[in-house]
Amino acid sequence: MRREEGVLLEVTQFLQTVAIWALPLLLAITLHEAAHAYAARELGDPTAALLGRVTLNPLRHIDPFGTVVLPLILLLTQVGIVFGYAKPVPVDPRNLRDPRGGMALVALAGPASNLIQAAAAVVILRLALENGLSADSPLRSLLTVMVYINCLLAVLNMLPIPPLDGGRILVALLPPQAGAALEGFSRKGIWLLLAIFFLLPLFSRQAGLSIDPLAWFVGEPAVALTHLLFRLGGL
Repeated sequence: MRREEGVLLEVTQFLQTVAIWALPLLLAITLHEAAHAYAARELGDPTAALLGRVTLNPLRHIDPFGTVVLPLILLLTQVGIVFGYAKPVPVDPRNLRDPRGGMALVALAGPASNLIQAAAAVVILRLALENGLSADSPLRSLLTVMVYINCLLAVLNMLPIPPLDGGRILVALLPPQAGAALEGFSRKGIWLLLAIFFLLPLFSRQAGLSIDPLAWFVGEPAVALTHLLFRLGGL
């Protein structure tokens, strides 16, 4: 009986963890992609708007693997970092009033939305604590995770590697020939990221080494940014 109770407790704790991480992650990803679509529309490209992507309906943005499967795998494997991604927002730079500058602004809109969400969560958390929210409240955990998740997505997406937003901004800022060459790398970029962030640490551990670029370049900066926002918010 005790064993069954232990299993039930573990399942309950896991489901609670999933719930606390799922809502902030889903909201962060949805607003991130909606921000891209909104910025593109305002800058002259209606492509995403015509496809219904200027919306807060998560079903319009969810990618089955990136939004559901990948975060669950990261939670189950307890790698220490949980993130995901949604379906990319289609943008036709030919429709933008300023194709190069417009693409940079469209790309920047996603990470900017994550920073705004993180700051908003800090403000809400401070107000809640001032009004008697207990230290062990699930709401406090959810808001704390919301700050961290959004900082994580902002840092990750600003890495200067296509197809991440930072890579798209770099493409727009580089001279046309260099930008075109870097943009051509975008299809391979996702595989390079997966290799560096997941395969390299895996093989390094088997060799008795500790090489973890995901923690160095994403996890640690995201934690530092989270702490900074908490300090600025008086928490």
